[in-house]
Amino acid sequence: MNLKWQKVRYGTAGRKGPGVRVERIMETVIRAVVIGVGATAVMDLWGLLLKRGFGVRGLDYAMVGRWLGHMPAARFAHASIAAAAPVRGERALGWIAHYATGIVFAGLLLAICGADWAHRPTVLPALVTGLATLAAPFLLMQPGMGLGIAASKTPRPNVARLRSLITHLVFGAGLYAAALVATQAY
Repeated sequence: MNLKWQKVRYGTAGRKGPGVRVERIMETVIRAVVIGVGATAVMDLWGLLLKRGFGVRGLDYAMVGRWLGHMPAARFAHASIAAAAPVRGERALGWIAHYATGIVFAGLLLAICGADWAHRPTVLPALVTGLATLAAPFLLMQPGMGLGIAASKTPRPNVARLRSLITHLVFGAGLYAAALVATQAY
């Protein structure tokens, strides 16, 4: 499969029609996957650096999996996700959701900025996307896991918020870096 970015002209010249649109959509989906996985991996490397270099504990993705695993039973919020009943396969579910979320955020970046951004990435849209992704943990995940809106129920909410901010900026930088690598590779 040739993953080179191609300008597609619709109209009187060049290939046209639904087949070309499907190819372009598939290429955009593939790029969203590559960029999303790459950016999420950069974020995870950042977390590993913090853990090994400074002893800073990161998010336990088993708890994310536990939170998600309770959703089919219509349980969306917990007083404390750590006190909730464990869910079979919660660690794997959490990690899969983590990377799937990165792919979705990369897809949103391409949907908002246009698929051509993946061909000529610039840093500002990637960093703004990273900042915008803070809405997910601040407004959905943390309240649902019993940590309050923007970690307001944690022992040190401002520290938690700053760590989230920096981590999501790293994710934004990862979006840019992964797009650059993908552009060179394809």
